[in-house]
Amino acid sequence: MSDVVTGDAVVLGLQPARLPSRALAVLIDLVVVWAVYLLVTLGLAVATASLDEAAVTALSIASFLLILVGAPIAVETLSHGRSLGKLACGLRVVRDDGGPIRFRHALVRGAMGVVEILMTFGVVACVASLVSERGRRLGDVFAGTLVVRERIPAARALAVPPPPPWLVGRFAGLDLSAVPESLWLEIRQYLTRARELDPVVGRRLAERLADELVARTGTPPPPGVPADAYLAGVVAERQTREARRAFGSAGVAGAPGAIGMPGPAGGAGAAVSGAAGTSGMTAPGFGPPVAPSPVAAPAAAPVVVSPVADAQEPTAPATGFAPPA
Repeated sequence: MSDVVTGDAVVLGLQPARLPSRALAVLIDLVVVWAVYLLVTLGLAVATASLDEAAVTALSIASFLLILVGAPIAVETLSHGRSLGKLACGLRVVRDDGGPIRFRHALVRGAMGVVEILMTFGVVACVASLVSERGRRLGDVFAGTLVVRERIPAARALAVPPPPPWLVGRFAGLDLSAVPESLWLEIRQYLTRARELDPVVGRRLAERLADELVARTGTPPPPGVPADAYLAGVVAERQTREARRAFGSAGVAGAPGAIGMPGPAGGAGAAVSGAAGTSGMTAPGFGPPVAPSPVAAPAAAPVVVSPVADAQEPTAPATGFAPPA
């Protein structure tokens, strides 16, 4: 991996493409370009049979420049650094700061490619790529570009073994803010590969990592706790805190009281209960039980409305309750 620093001072871990993959990509591009050039040349030879020698020479030079030089420049500019060969090999041309290339970068690369690839049959490009630390040819050096790998095989993720049950929750009050990510990575790699190490070497490595962790946290492990168990317990505590930080807001939003299930008093369930009470509906499981009224309402007597009285004086609609005596 190569550390590429962007304009915003962000370090990117990119894997530069080496000579074998770059040579294969260039070979694919040359095969395609030369095939197109030969077809265009045969077509021009047939179409310009009646022209003089000067016109034929001018067309030949123009076709050479347009197809063998201009076409790769146009393809890299429009595809942001991915020609057919690079696309097949999983490569891409980027700037030194990791950004996409522009026309001027592709132009410099194409112009230098005529000299170090076409005219010298790739000898200069191979030597420059072998000498360069990041596998760059002269065109990349002058253009300020870098060819990187886009398709990187994903490493198999190994789960960190859990700590002993008697250590779960023992490090809840440990301050882990001063522990750098590099140390966490070393501890994780040790825990995932501990069974593959020699017992003596593994014990020494665990003790060294435990000493560094104690120096960062300022708290020694409990008496009688082995170094590997101490590391596993602290890593488990860190994972628990990260999970709580990542899913804490989602857990609050998805609490039982917020989705219509009984919740704690005064929590989300009480809020939903109040909202239901204001709309005249009772949400099941929310709020205190309502005591029945001690005086029952009398049964409603049927109200008979005369058609004549209804025509002379409008009456209020029946509410189902008898008027007070």
